[in-house]
Amino acid sequence: MPTVKLTRADGQVRELYVDPTGTLMEAIRDANCDELLALCGGCLSCATCHVHVDPADFDRLAPMSEDENALLEGVDNRVASSRLSCQVWLDDSHEGIAIQLVETG
Repeated sequence: MPTVKLTRADGQVRELYVDPTGTLMEAIRDANCDELLALCGGCLSCATCHVHVDPADFDRLAPMSEDENALLEGVDNRVASSRLSCQVWLDDSHEGIAIQLVETG
């Protein structure tokens, strides 16, 4: 079970354990990080689970789909390492990856 270094919008850092049968969004939600809205529940239709991946870790993730990229085009605070956490599946090869929650408007 990989661990993720999660930086919350308020700067608080925590370590999360991610079940490889679920998504990063589910792990963050299950850790009671209420600033990750995830309004659509992981259906790839809202972009409210937007996170910033540490640029040093970004290439460790599977490439994003065209649909994910299209949704991210509509967010104001997108950066080169933005991802939708509902589309990120992690396994043991992602141990220690660093993620930052994005402050929502």
